[in-house]
Amino acid sequence: MIVEALVPKALEDGAALPGPLLTELAALYASDEEFQQLSGDFPDPSDIRPEQVAAALADELAEPTAEVLLARSEGRLVAVAVTLGRHPDPADPEPWLGLLMVHGDERRAGHGRRLASYVEDRFRARGRTGLRLAVLENNPRALAFWTSLGYEETDRRPDLAHGRPCVVLRKDLGTPGTASDSPDGP
Repeated sequence: MIVEALVPKALEDGAALPGPLLTELAALYASDEEFQQLSGDFPDPSDIRPEQVAAALADELAEPTAEVLLARSEGRLVAVAVTLGRHPDPADPEPWLGLLMVHGDERRAGHGRRLASYVEDRFRARGRTGLRLAVLENNPRALAFWTSLGYEETDRRPDLAHGRPCVVLRKDLGTPGTASDSPDGP
């Protein structure tokens, strides 16, 4: 799996993402209609359009420490992750994983675990000692995935964007300079 960062500058000054990339991203987002129905992020989860994905990514990248990571396997986009170097709440200095989505046709192939490990290793290399994320309370599949990776519940609160009930999870990344505790590696 190869991971590349979508540079926020790509969306500055009204610049658009390349059409083929937007088409790939829209297909990835649309491949998990169940999650899209749970999240309510798109008006019609069965009809997610490239321009809607572009707007959602532009919103994500409006945060100064945000990064979008694209994971490819054999040239095909198989997963996407959105990270924040710090949460928008100034009282929370830890990095956050805002989204990790695997293409519906690629589930159970290990891409989600590998991308999560890649994100953890990147933050660990930057000297960060913990990583947080929020899972919608109505998404038991995601909650099971993250707890299987060693994330532990620390709080329950509504998300900032929509007020949806969430479970906040955190994983200790160890002290700076320690090796990854993930068996999958980046």
